[in-house]
Amino acid sequence: MVMPILTTKCYIPVPRLNGVVRSQLLERLKERHDRRLTVVSAPAGFGKTMLVSQWIANCKQPVAWLTLDQNDNDLARFLVYLVAALQTIEPTFGLEIIQRLQAPELPSTETILFLLLNQLATIEQQSILVLDDYHWLTAKPIAEAMRLLLERLPPQLQIVVITREEPDLPLARLRARHQLTELRVADLRFTVAEAHQFLSQTMELDLLASASQALTDQTEGWITGLQLAAISMQGQQASSPLIDGFTGNHRFVLDYLLEEVLQQQPAEIQTFLLVTSLLDRMCGSLCEAVLAAAPASGAATLAYLERANLFIVPLDHERHWYRYHHLFADLLRQRLAISSLGHDLPELHRRASHWYEAHGFGIEAFRHAAAANDVAHIERLIDQQQISLHFRGTVTTLLDWLATVPKSVFEQQPSLWWRHASLMLMLGQTSGVAEKLAAAEAALQSFPDDHQTRNLIGQIAASRAILLLAQYQFASTLAQSQRALEYLAADNVFSLTSAYWTLGFGYLAHGDRAAARQALTKSVSLAQASGSSFIRILATIGLGQLQESENQLYQAAATYQQILALAGEQPLQIIYEAYLGLARIYYQWNQLDAAERYAQQSLDLAQQYDRLIDRSIICEIWLVRLQLARRANEQAATKLGQLAQTVRQQNFTQRLPEIITTQIGVLLAQAELQAAAELAQTIDSPLIQAKVLLAQANAAAALELLQPLIEQFQAKGWLDQQLHGLILQAVAQQQQGQKAPALRTLQAALAMAEPGGLIRIFIDEGPELKQLLRELIGRGLGNAYARQILAAFGQMPLMPSAQVALIEPLSERELEVLGLIAAGLSNQAIADQLYLSLYTVKAHVRNIYGKLSVNNRTLAVAKAQELAIL
Repeated sequence: MVMPILTTKCYIPVPRLNGVVRSQLLERLKERHDRRLTVVSAPAGFGKTMLVSQWIANCKQPVAWLTLDQNDNDLARFLVYLVAALQTIEPTFGLEIIQRLQAPELPSTETILFLLLNQLATIEQQSILVLDDYHWLTAKPIAEAMRLLLERLPPQLQIVVITREEPDLPLARLRARHQLTELRVADLRFTVAEAHQFLSQTMELDLLASASQALTDQTEGWITGLQLAAISMQGQQASSPLIDGFTGNHRFVLDYLLEEVLQQQPAEIQTFLLVTSLLDRMCGSLCEAVLAAAPASGAATLAYLERANLFIVPLDHERHWYRYHHLFADLLRQRLAISSLGHDLPELHRRASHWYEAHGFGIEAFRHAAAANDVAHIERLIDQQQISLHFRGTVTTLLDWLATVPKSVFEQQPSLWWRHASLMLMLGQTSGVAEKLAAAEAALQSFPDDHQTRNLIGQIAASRAILLLAQYQFASTLAQSQRALEYLAADNVFSLTSAYWTLGFGYLAHGDRAAARQALTKSVSLAQASGSSFIRILATIGLGQLQESENQLYQAAATYQQILALAGEQPLQIIYEAYLGLARIYYQWNQLDAAERYAQQSLDLAQQYDRLIDRSIICEIWLVRLQLARRANEQAATKLGQLAQTVRQQNFTQRLPEIITTQIGVLLAQAELQAAAELAQTIDSPLIQAKVLLAQANAAAALELLQPLIEQFQAKGWLDQQLHGLILQAVAQQQQGQKAPALRTLQAALAMAEPGGLIRIFIDEGPELKQLLRELIGRGLGNAYARQILAAFGQMPLMPSAQVALIEPLSERELEVLGLIAAGLSNQAIADQLYLSLYTVKAHVRNIYGKLSVNNRTLAVAKAQELAIL
């Protein structure tokens, strides 16, 4: 669901037709238009917004305006509105940014800001971006984003910040660079002349200059104080005692004069002002809904308030939406709370919430429901998807509200415990989830065993299954998923979708791939019916992994691309698995650069998870495997050591087998066979153990291990494992001199692998497999696919260390000859294998000896292994 945009927030206020023109200040703004940042800072009521709007009205540059409020104190929401404001200058501005921001998970601040800066650089004209009411923004991520934006702002854009408080921006640095214009309280105070013009012209009072002087002195040029004084004096004599007794600070003056203003208004207007002050923005029909008033009365009253200068600000050209001056609204709310109407506040907020809900403004509906403590309404808004949980900022807002709800309310409504836990899980947070789910179950003990209670038990089980899945407790995941399906109501589609998803992954972890496929397919079907893209993505990832396990790489790649399309290329944390799946597939297709790009994209997303979740480790292990494929063995070994330390420190024991498996690969590449064998005994991976035995030339032991394994894999339908087992079996048979069985086994492996286009699984078994493959082709038994794999062997890079160690590197043909020498072939056999003359082979052998500085075959092989060429 896309976040609805209040377009009135991007409306540029129109200056009063009869307002005071502040020429000196306008001239300062005009003279310094080349400064990167302009800050207009003063307490409420000093005419900050009106001054900037006067400047903008006479400015020939394009202007984007954004009026901020407390709802914008979230980085994603702020950036969405920032782009929306800039689209008033360039309608197509930032479409990719908006797409990326409409997601539960944001990319890094730098990523979004770089996109934004690149887009800003395309704006050709000198332009201005105004951020009004900036004091609402206190979140640290927003401050970091603004600092980065200001540091790298294109020269054609100027930012203007209007604020009541000192903004958290690098003002000192900008001031030192002469890139800052500042207007403060002392600059904004009305002079006596300006005050007299305002009182006589704008407020239409017939005052002597001395009276204006007295009011200016008493208010210290504070514009709002002057306006309130003028309203209070309308219809009175210029020598009113009000002027003589006008003393005190701003708050005292405002309190006093507000009473005067309210008392002059008819009773129905006083009620209207007090009740509608609880609204941040208002239109006629919204006011009517809150007041339960007659149709059209709201719009008429708003028009009257504007004519009476009662601190109301129009937010669009049609005069449809308005807001009160902030300080005026604050004081009206204070009066409302202590008035007789204060008892009706929950009902007033409830009416506002229902109006916003009916008009599609879910987050505003939530805020008023929260102010009314209407928990049932909030839960309905969430369940009916009136509040989009697809947007991270919304989830954060809900969690912030839940943090303020008293524990007694949770005990009365246990669903809140579950709601809190489920929202945390949506953000990838696991700390505290188990405790909240346990609290929900404990609170349910005192509730009747009815339909509603059973459904909540099912929801708790479904969320607990998600938590257990994240913790790799697969048996418990299965049990909780099945419990959820037993208790959930048939119409609770969202939780049912979730339960089938966790059930599918539980089966997948236990090796029951058929049951996993059935459960995941059911989850996808329910998710499509309910519009739950979040769970649909998760379940589809599982289906993609099943396709990989069946060696259906083309279908799996299409599935993962479908996931990316479903996410709209948005930076959802969960799609890290789709990127990682593509990395695995492109690795098998021997497209290492593409595999690395996908693995890095996966890592960028996985790093956004809770620090107690190990997803980033999985991605980093795959990047190490890519280093190993490129023969960067030393770098791979160093990185694996660091990862192993991290895994042990953070107790990510589930990742240790993957790290050890990759470490064994490094040791084998470095010919550290004994170390590899010892490490292989620490993990339960028969295929890895067979691989180590083959490296030790212990083919008999490898074959004894492999034969029953392959039969088991075939019986279970584990095609990926069966394929790997067959390849290792072919190598073992060749080592045993069983040429014909080895070729038959290799043919069977090629037949299994060809539909998915797997290449790397053959290359990773090294020269012996290459030799066997060459012999297969030489006997006319290999097809184009086999020749493609053999060609891929020739594309394997030398290790950088070998290149450095040799004065002159071995050619590709010399590497082939050296590999066959290491396999024990005679010169004549090598000539037959490579279709070369015996003389040419002997010439290659002499060149090899010379480059390696050796004089026989045994030393050549030993030196090549020492240099990691073999």
